[in-house]
Order: sequence, then C-alpha cells, then structure tokens
Amino acid sequence: MKKQIRSFLYILLSGILWGCLGLFVRTLNNAGIASMDIVFLRAAVTAVAMILYLFIFHRPLLQIRLKDIWCFLGTGIASITFFNFCYFKAIVLTSLSVAAVLLYTAPAIVMILSYILFHESFTARKGIAIAMTFVGCVLVTGILTEHNSITANGILYGMGAGLGYALYSIFGRYAIERGYHSLTITCYTFIVTAFASIFFTNVKNVAGVVFSSPEFVLLALALGLICTVAPYLLYTLGLKEVDNSQAAIIASVEPVTATVIGLFVYQESITIAKILGILLVLGGLAVCQKK
Repeated sequence: MKKQIRSFLYILLSGILWGCLGLFVRTLNNAGIASMDIVFLRAAVTAVAMILYLFIFHRPLLQIRLKDIWCFLGTGIASITFFNFCYFKAIVLTSLSVAAVLLYTAPAIVMILSYILFHESFTARKGIAIAMTFVGCVLVTGILTEHNSITANGILYGMGAGLGYALYSIFGRYAIERGYHSLTITCYTFIVTAFASIFFTNVKNVAGVVFSSPEFVLLALALGLICTVAPYLLYTLGLKEVDNSQAAIIASVEPVTATVIGLFVYQESITIAKILGILLVLGGLAVCQKK
C-alpha cells in the first residue's frame, strides 16, 4: 500500500511539473523559437543531461538490448514526437482549448489499450474517474464558454495527439516489463525524440536564441530538467505500482496546474466553470484510487 501511495504521488507530481511547461514555452516563443523547435530543444537538453548523468554515475544503465529498441522508438517517435506534432497542428487548426480537450481523450485510450494488451481490469471506478477528469478538463479549458473554431482536420489531429500521449504509457510499460530502469527509458526516449524532431527544427535559430544570453541558457536547462527529466522519471517510476489507466487519469492534473499558473502568474481570468472543472479533476483523481 505504501508503494502504491508513493507511486500515486510520483505521477501526481509529474503532472504538476508538466503543467508548468507553459511558463517556459511562452518565454521561448516570445524570444522567437517556434513550437516544434521547442520540442527539439527540450529533447536535446534532456538527452544530453541524461547521457552525462548515466555515463558518470550509472554507466550500466546506458546498455540496452538491440531486440528491445522498438520500445524506445515507441516512446520517442510514436509517442513524444507524434504527440507534439499532432498537438501543435491541432492548435493551429482549431484552438488551444479544443486541442487540450481532445488531448485528454488519452486516459480513455490508455484504458482501452491496456485492457487489450495488458489485461488490466476495466472497472466502473475507472470509468467514472475518466468521465470526471474529462468533463473537468472541458470546463478548465473554457471550451463551452469561449468561441472556438472546430474543423474535421483539427479534430483528427487532436485525437492523434491524444493517441500519441497515451502511447507513452503503453511503450513505457513494455520497457519496464523487459527490466529497464526508468532512467534508461527516459534517456533513450529523448535521444530518439531529439533525432526525430530535428527534421522539423530550425537548429540555427534555436542555437542563436539560446546562446544569446546566460538567462536563455538557464531557461533551456530548466525546460529540460524541471519540465522533462523530472516528470518523465517520476511518471515512469509510478508505472511500477500504478496501472496505465490510473496513471493517465492522475496525470490529468496537468491542465489544472496550467490554469492555476495562468491565474496567478499571467492574471488570466477565473470562472465558476473553471473552478468546477478543477474540482472535478481532483475528484476524478480521488475516485480512481482504491480504498
């Protein structure tokens, strides 16, 4: 039971750290770095940091079996790169709020895939928790109260983002079952992501902005360490004691965190609907946990 509680807290904290991503993305966007460039920057910083750390302190963890490379191609390309590409396309074709809501179809996708692939139980408790967190995300993003343009392509890309987001839990679980440490999984995930995303990136522009001042160097390091290394390590650790569908529900605290940051840091508006949405997400987290 103590291990389950610890794993719950790991995943909860990972969702909170992911929710802080907007602080760094907005600053980098304002400095002239495009969204897909940020994906590459985030992956590259994370990969370099992880390789250096493992090489110095845990060199055996850098070893993987060639026959298991598909697990890391899954987490790096099928999940992280594909998810970001679809998510940013959805934002362009629809709106941020619509894209965010479509992204949070991920817990339901995880539950279905985990039921098929890992024979995880499909319980009423999980169903209620998914419904509560999804409705909560709808309310938090303001999709019902704000004007949004919705297109068929936007919906397809949004659903693709949800699928990509969900696939990290699936491929991460396969890697864990093959005996890989969370440090190894995170390291190779972002090595693959960095190589895959470089084809969509203006590397010269990214380097020019990042190395223009010490502040931007620190910002890039924080983007990789605080909003990537730490949450992905925590999330992968949590998968050891919490099943995939529960983990995806718990991580739904991410948009709540982003909303709270928007309120206090950027003085964004708060409504009754958003407050209700936050309460529903938190309630969904409570429901998905066993007594």
